[in-house]
Amino acid sequence: MKDQNIVLVGFMGTGKTTIGRMLAKQLDWTFVDTDTTIEQEQGIAVSQLFETKGEAQFRRIETNTLKRVLSASQQVIATGGGAVLAEENCSVMLQDGYVVALIANYATIIRRVSGDQARPLLQGDLHARVTALLEQRKTAYDFADMMIDTSTQSIEQIIEAILVRRREALD
Repeated sequence: MKDQNIVLVGFMGTGKTTIGRMLAKQLDWTFVDTDTTIEQEQGIAVSQLFETKGEAQFRRIETNTLKRVLSASQQVIATGGGAVLAEENCSVMLQDGYVVALIANYATIIRRVSGDQARPLLQGDLHARVTALLEQRKTAYDFADMMIDTSTQSIEQIIEAILVRRREALD
């Protein structure tokens, strides 16, 4: 049921956690960050999971976590940036939530993630990694019910746009 959850997808640095927390508060819903849930359940940081178990194992854990989280309702869920890489994840998100893809321009993403050492896919040359990942994922978010650019709008404007479009979709 599309009305039971709002699922935020998007590249790292697009505002999924920040917007998700405020949106959940406004709706009086629960906020869930799937990366945080994984870290709590596994007892290890996502970056360490990548390092010790590899990306493929992390993605399996991510899929299982996402399915379990989406079985509840009245949640705003912020997914990891790569959750959309598995078609199974996209299907379950669309089935059990209203999916909003947050996008941002290159300069905004670089500014927002430049000081974050905890992102395992950004190790090495930040600019080269972001450019490569954006290119790889340029159509990965197209499945979403809605897409919104977070580069220039305020959090309040973004939340209002999400709520209006979701209401229209549910009518």
